[in-house]
This record gives sequence, structure tokens and C-alpha cells, in this order.
Amino acid sequence: MQILLAEDDDGVASALVEVLYDHGHVTRRVRHGRDVLTYHRSSDLLLLDLGLPDMDGLDVLRALRAVSDLSVLVLTARGDERSVVRGLHLGADDYLVKPVRLAELLARIDAVTRRNRGRGGPGAGAVRVGDVEIDLDVRRVDVGGARVELTTKEFDILAVLAARAGTAVSREQLLDAVWGDAYHAVSRSLDVHLTQLRAKLRRPELLTTIRGFGYRLGE
Repeated sequence: MQILLAEDDDGVASALVEVLYDHGHVTRRVRHGRDVLTYHRSSDLLLLDLGLPDMDGLDVLRALRAVSDLSVLVLTARGDERSVVRGLHLGADDYLVKPVRLAELLARIDAVTRRNRGRGGPGAGAVRVGDVEIDLDVRRVDVGGARVELTTKEFDILAVLAARAGTAVSREQLLDAVWGDAYHAVSRSLDVHLTQLRAKLRRPELLTTIRGFGYRLGE
């Protein structure tokens, strides 16, 4: 498993990287919160210290959750109840207070991974919304039984929405998933592709714009 470790203490980071390697995990260690937002896409799980030098770890978690469902295990010396509750409310999958027993850490990583294994993104079978069928594996779309040809970007957008059909997806999540970086992608490109996608599907009621947030496919 690819683990992203956000930890500014060299000694702690070195020990964790070694233990994780011994248990079959490949770990990228970063020191700063901004690096989490750069490297999270290539990771399966984030181990997040809250005391990072450039930004508070809770702010990192909040920013990450705007664009990603990456599994997050907070690993920090900050054990007060308010921090624990805030971390979980902001979207952490688990919260461990240092010093942590390594066996427990490994068990928590396994537990978080098991819980979230089925949560992933596009690429897992077919999704049907009304009479629109989206095959995420072979990248095919049928509307009312007729094939609809989409561009690569149009299908990528539809796949992200289909993987979370019935759930609101923010603009930032779409930009991050399709263009690779929600903080640098050209937002106008998303609007153009969505307009084209709606026209090709000919089912405007299925793709809802949620004002000030994003979009939802289906009810």
C-alpha cells in the first residue's frame, strides 16, 4: 500500500517509515501541509500529524476533504478532546495520540483500509441512473439503449459523478479528479465540458447543479 506520511519530526518519521516498510508498505514522507495537497493523489492512506510547520494539520484535513476521499489516520501528540472531535468531524477515519504502540498503529491502518476498500472512485462496474447506463470499466455510455460517444474529459467527469451517484460532488473534487490539481485547473473548462455532456446525454434532469457547491448525478 502507498502511504503518505506528513510528519515534521525526523526521528519519528524515520522510525515510522522503517516499520511500515517492514510490513510491506511504501511510504512517502513529507514535512509540510502543502505537500499533502500535492501528493495525495498517488497515495492510498495518509498518516497526518497535526503539528506541521506551515499550516495546522486540521486545516490540511479540511482542504484535503474538499477534493479527496483519501483514507486519513491522524497521528499526533494533540490528545485533547476538542482536537479529537474536530479531527473526526473534519473527516479523519481514525485518530491516534502519540506515543503510539506500533502494533496498534498497524492494526488501525488495516482496519481503516478494510472499511474504505469499497468506497473508491470510478472504475468499478456499471452504474444506471434512469435510462442512462455508464460502464466504468469499458468507458461506455448508453442512453435509452443507444450508444453515446463522449470525449475523454466528458467521460472522466461523468465517471466521477456516477461513482457517487445521488451524492453531491463539489467543483473542487471534480477538478482534482479530472484535471489533477483542483488549485491550478482552469475552472471554466469544467463548465464547458458539463454543458457538452448535458447536451449529449439529453437528460438535463439527471445532472443537477447545486448552487455554490457542485453537481449531483441522479436523485
